[in-house]
Amino acid sequence: MYDLAILGGGPAGYTAAAKALKHGMNVVIFEGDNIGGVCLNAGCIPTKTLLYGSKIYRHSTEAAKYGVNASDVNYDYNAMLKRKERVIRRLVAGVKQQIKGATMVSGTARVANYREHITTIVCNDEHYEARNLLIATGSVNASPKLEGITSEHVVDSTAALNMSRVPKNAVIIGGGVIGMEFAQLWSNLGSKVTIVEALPTILANFDEDISNYISQTFSKRGVKIMTSTRVESITGQGVMTSAGEISGDTVLVCTGRRPNMTGTEILNLPLTGKGISVDSHMRTALPGVYAAGDVTGLSMLAHSAERQAAVAVNDMMGIEDEMRYNAIPAVVYCDPEIAAVGLTERQAKEILGENNYNIETLPMLFSGRFVAENDGEQGLCKVITDKHGIIIGTHMVGNPASEIIAIAVMAIGQGMTTEQLSRIILPHPTVGEILKHF
Repeated sequence: MYDLAILGGGPAGYTAAAKALKHGMNVVIFEGDNIGGVCLNAGCIPTKTLLYGSKIYRHSTEAAKYGVNASDVNYDYNAMLKRKERVIRRLVAGVKQQIKGATMVSGTARVANYREHITTIVCNDEHYEARNLLIATGSVNASPKLEGITSEHVVDSTAALNMSRVPKNAVIIGGGVIGMEFAQLWSNLGSKVTIVEALPTILANFDEDISNYISQTFSKRGVKIMTSTRVESITGQGVMTSAGEISGDTVLVCTGRRPNMTGTEILNLPLTGKGISVDSHMRTALPGVYAAGDVTGLSMLAHSAERQAAVAVNDMMGIEDEMRYNAIPAVVYCDPEIAAVGLTERQAKEILGENNYNIETLPMLFSGRFVAENDGEQGLCKVITDKHGIIIGTHMVGNPASEIIAIAVMAIGQGMTTEQLSRIILPHPTVGEILKHF
């Protein structure tokens, strides 16, 4: 009998396994594909690896403005793909080392029986029993029902990462995080890119000022963005939309992801409109059964999954802990980077009322290092506070926003005011210093 059985070897699964092992628990973890999950193998990591290569290429073509003359600059996409695979292998090896000591079972697992605090799992015709179960089965691409969606020139994000070539003319259906990052990747490498988004704005979950800034930036670089445009069908030459036909040799469909609950059906767990219903301790309705990560639909981000998994294991061990969602950062790894945490302006208005919050916005040019390293860029940093001056939202566009957002995450997590944050000594010159000016 195991202390903990984990369905899924992604960020939630391997984090839970590593933490449980440190507590001396006997752990079995099941993974039907590759350890590390979508994030490591077909999402976060490979995308960022390719993006970085494309970023170096584009910056090399623009190096003259920094006094560097680079001629005949070109790229080798096959070499980029090989490097991506090396990065994945290295990180997968690292994850396996973290959970060394757990029983790792490769195969499609399913829950075969449940009685209070004893779950039976079947995988490869073998039976396993555990006192606690963590469901960390992640999510899968959610494809819309469109005529022509099974055509050969249509890909999802997973297939797009393994394409042996860069599209000459790409149509991206969906202007969310995944769509914007692929638009950045392919446009950096010379593709003609058109983004088709049904909503009035790209990156609809981000603050409107940030979405508008990046939309203008992409448009200036030649990426065509069509908002409030509905895709009606996919044709042999591209897509047919409410605004007419758009040609493209490759159509990328990235209209979101949905929780994957395969293998858990027998439990008949209550669901929300997003995924498996859990409380703040990641407990489901069944004693000894927990869920974490994308399968809950609460925050479909790898770092959220890791924290949820840690909360679940702590609860199993009787350690007081609970999940909070007010300070979870979100990042878009385009160039310039976007990062945000907390409430947007629209959310602040809806939750607090029009006169109960304050907004201050500064260009990233307030940072000397930003000016030195981002020639021609303005950047933006927007801080939202409540009527007591407590920081409730921070939104940034400008490099390296993905790194400096951590300051705002800690400030919001600790309930700090802008005055309290200003008293913290930050190194100079850094871009993060922008936050002491609010």
